[in-house]
Amino acid sequence: MSEWGHIRLFSPWRYNIDAAARHLLEPTGWEEPRPTALPYGRDLVERYLEPLAAVPAISTALHTGSRVVAVSRDGMDKSHSKDRDLRPFLVRVQREDGSITDHLARAVLDASGTWHQPAPLGQAGLSAPGEAEARRVLDPQDAAPSAHTGVSALPSATHPVPVPAITGPLPDVVGRDRERFAGKHVLVVGSGHSAANTLLALTEVQRDAPDTRISWAVRGASVQRLYGGGSLDELPARGMLGTRLKRMVDDGKIELTTSFTITGFSPPPGASLSGSSDTTDSFPASNSSQASGSNSVDSSFRRVTVYGQTPGGPRGMIVDVVIPTTGFRPDLGPLCELRLELDPAVEAPRELGPLIDPEFHSCGTVPAHGAAALAHPEKDFYIVGMKSYGRPTFLLATGYEQVRSVAAALAGDLAAAERVELGLPETGVCSTSLPEQSEVAEEAAGAACCGTPAAPGPEPVSVGFATGTAHGRSGGRPLALASENGSGRRNRCWPEPFWQLSTVPDRLRRCGHGIWAPRVTTNRSGQ
Repeated sequence: MSEWGHIRLFSPWRYNIDAAARHLLEPTGWEEPRPTALPYGRDLVERYLEPLAAVPAISTALHTGSRVVAVSRDGMDKSHSKDRDLRPFLVRVQREDGSITDHLARAVLDASGTWHQPAPLGQAGLSAPGEAEARRVLDPQDAAPSAHTGVSALPSATHPVPVPAITGPLPDVVGRDRERFAGKHVLVVGSGHSAANTLLALTEVQRDAPDTRISWAVRGASVQRLYGGGSLDELPARGMLGTRLKRMVDDGKIELTTSFTITGFSPPPGASLSGSSDTTDSFPASNSSQASGSNSVDSSFRRVTVYGQTPGGPRGMIVDVVIPTTGFRPDLGPLCELRLELDPAVEAPRELGPLIDPEFHSCGTVPAHGAAALAHPEKDFYIVGMKSYGRPTFLLATGYEQVRSVAAALAGDLAAAERVELGLPETGVCSTSLPEQSEVAEEAAGAACCGTPAAPGPEPVSVGFATGTAHGRSGGRPLALASENGSGRRNRCWPEPFWQLSTVPDRLRRCGHGIWAPRVTTNRSGQ
């Protein structure tokens, strides 16, 4: 979390502090932040997590400087079944000094997140040829990346070392890492909120360094989903983000390229450090040594050609630096000796997968869920938090409720485990940072919780919290409107005001726990 400490959240403090944590903190004299304020990542660490870690009930059991490298059952691998549930878990931990310790545990909750495994930039879910070389610095002692972003110190007269062409996730564009981007040609890849944050931050750099060039490449044919619902979004801070981004694109501050599928990285043609052109029509074949060999990105070159396939044919862009904002993936390697049951699409627990499918959901449209949806064939093992979602985005409040339910299940209180609740604002919230007008964003967030709701009228049909637009990757598709005349249909498993698509995709019909009942519908009058 410290590594994205410069990012500000949409969700105010009231949704980021867990009730159990508050119960532990209050006797210590801890001062709770103002509920309506929007915290930065560093605020969550300094004003919440660090005080919580110092509470004796936690500090006596907390092991810092440790990394779990494997989880299994004591004395047996995945193939053994007899008395398996009676064996404790074996948790193998590696310390910073390289030493290994095995711990035995009755239950395991994996809340390790996905931050350290960013998604690749290439097509088909694979790294593009040359991508691995473009991400790394070959001499880490001379060009050690920032502990926060993976961005290296800049070359200088005394240390003329290269920097990676591809940064780590969410670099501090306007702060610590500013000089890495000022006056450079920067390519941002991705179409989520992280991309929007980064692009708007780069326009601030561009304002002070006008020769900064900002390119934005997305695989899809449209970015309308990221622009969002604008004034229709019930959380104005989020609507503001998309509105500002669209304006920057329309004004030419950001050069948008849609339908761009990255197929390779290589040094610029001729291995020139200062080519006069930032585009090229030359395109190496996928098996060309220029794009696919282990030396396809020479560490001595500070620019890189990003090759892509477009509807008009192959294209290459010569840039100084690439910022990836294509999300993350769960690292399931340490769990390979456990019996997991994962959704084949998103790598979340199977029961949870259809509820969070990014084809139909954003992070604010997922219903409350707990131990039942998070369970695996491996008894008393749970993946919780961001990692439980596999690849989609995630909310802190969702994780708190997950853990509360799992803790109740492990304590034997099945009624409490089954009683899942998630108190979110009417729109649901995802994380972002508004580089400008931060105070306006804070006020807007407060207004979204406490202001006067808009007058009723036609609204886009969505699966969950209304945000002024449809959710998930299907959000770019036209949807019918549901209005107060009862023309829309309501899912009987949802409380008001949740409305379902008039035709629910088959994928959602296999959800368990009574979350979806698409064939049993009523209109608003209950008929």
